[in-house]
Amino acid sequence: MVIALNMYDELERSGAKLDYKLLGEMIGVPMIPTVSRTGQGIDQLLDAVIRVYEGEHGAVRHVHVNLGHELEQSVNSIKNALKADPSVLPHFSPRYMAIKLLERDTEIDSLISRSMQHSNILSLRDQETARLEHIFSDSGNDMSSLIAHEKYGFISGALAETYTPASQQAENTTHIIDAFVTNKLFGFPLFMLVMWFMFWCTFEIGSYPQEWIQYAVDWLNSAIHSYFPAGPFKDLLADGIIGGVGGVIVFLPNILILYFFISFLEDSGYMARAAFIMDKIMHRIGLHGKSFIPLVMGFGCNVPAIMAARAIESRSSRIITILINPFMSCSGRLPVYVLLVGIFFPNHASLAFLALYSLGIVIAMITARLLRRFWFKADETPFVMELPPYRMPTMKAALLHMWGKGEQYLKKMGGIILVASIIVWALNYFPLHDEKLNTDNTAQTIYDDSKIDPNRDSYLEMMGKAVNPIMAPLGFDWRSTVAVIAGAPAKEIVVSTLGVLYTGNEDFDDAALSTRLTAINPHTGHARFNAATAISLMVFVLLYFPCTATITAIAREIGSWKYSLFSILYNTLVAWCVAFMAYRIALLIL
Repeated sequence: MVIALNMYDELERSGAKLDYKLLGEMIGVPMIPTVSRTGQGIDQLLDAVIRVYEGEHGAVRHVHVNLGHELEQSVNSIKNALKADPSVLPHFSPRYMAIKLLERDTEIDSLISRSMQHSNILSLRDQETARLEHIFSDSGNDMSSLIAHEKYGFISGALAETYTPASQQAENTTHIIDAFVTNKLFGFPLFMLVMWFMFWCTFEIGSYPQEWIQYAVDWLNSAIHSYFPAGPFKDLLADGIIGGVGGVIVFLPNILILYFFISFLEDSGYMARAAFIMDKIMHRIGLHGKSFIPLVMGFGCNVPAIMAARAIESRSSRIITILINPFMSCSGRLPVYVLLVGIFFPNHASLAFLALYSLGIVIAMITARLLRRFWFKADETPFVMELPPYRMPTMKAALLHMWGKGEQYLKKMGGIILVASIIVWALNYFPLHDEKLNTDNTAQTIYDDSKIDPNRDSYLEMMGKAVNPIMAPLGFDWRSTVAVIAGAPAKEIVVSTLGVLYTGNEDFDDAALSTRLTAINPHTGHARFNAATAISLMVFVLLYFPCTATITAIAREIGSWKYSLFSILYNTLVAWCVAFMAYRIALLIL
């Protein structure tokens, strides 16, 4: 073994001193100071690993922590009995097994039960335990506590010889910043300001590279229309692949910026403070601050956020945290927001983003309160969280984390979203529409949003119009209904589906999706999307059933599919009700 003593720069900066070489010799394990953010000590660490592997490092030796005369006597008695039994597994240290037997370790007890002499060994263990309990009866400690006490005594002695603490603990930068960040008065408003700034940068800064990518997508679409002969293959490329994947890939800059900020906040130590200041609010909904970290992680992706809930000790709190996590708006929903906010609310983009994310948090809190009130019993688990010192994250670490997420996004573009776009295009393309001849004898497709006509409507249009009566009160047309249903595998598919479905009009084939969505339908005289419809769609996408990967993660982490089914039904019902109210209110105000 080799110990990488990381963050050694912080120890030195505090004024403390550690003789790590002597400490390594005491415990028989080489210790190498490292600073991972700068790479300092990595070469020395690898050199130590090689020397230990080749048996050339002088610090390596086997060390026994002396447990005191009485404990050592019991350990040696049990150890000798284990060594005399050939059926005991040889790759375990007899001394280690003897100590664990005294501590009544269940796994070691199970291993000993396979031994031919297990009854004699366990009987000896019980005799020694009774003897030690009689000797140490005045201390009030059990065997595990007695052994741990001796080990910590060894640690204290080793540090007394090798560690010199700082002469005084002055008010450092961390304490000064925490005086404001964790303040009862300023902490929460400051957190909201940080979130607002993150969303402002996501939209405003991301809009510039987004325009460049949109220009490239439009150029490619125009080239296909100009150079490819008319037919299904041309329509597949232009309307299916470019319309679908191209409609989503333009939002890559916004995704990268969001992940950059999340990585920066995590590495800086601010996220732990956010959990601390949210603890009081979380207690009011039956949870505690530790649940806040998985919820904030849900802004990136719900799947790892649900897995992060494993750190919550209470099963009921863990289940509630998992069930409300899908209400945290993941990055997959971001393309929908960027698209519609950019069209209808460009002057108030950051406030619109903050309102959407805040709505998800409010619905999650209400749901948690209901679950705690009617499903799970009260659970007041004490909340203790370490507040690490503030650190300035390195640009390299933040960019690597950002690109890792961007790489996943690009793989999704070439995988599930590409396949979904082709399927949606095919269902929308066949059966072929009726055609009429223009005066120049060229075929023109008839587009109409009238009632279902089996001789004219595509398969997808027929399915969408069949389901649309349920979604019509939300201001949805059949295309929007199909888009939200198609978002089941991944929420990015909502935008790619809109990109595929809102094609076919030659006046807008080369235009951005935003232009196609707001184009006036010549048959109705109205735009397909207005501000109220956009609000309704964004709210519904925010709250309705989670993606397939999240549903699977819920079942796997809780251990039952009934909770996944609950999430699908409950979230969709809540989404419909809230979107309906948002749509009706928007019609009155806007």
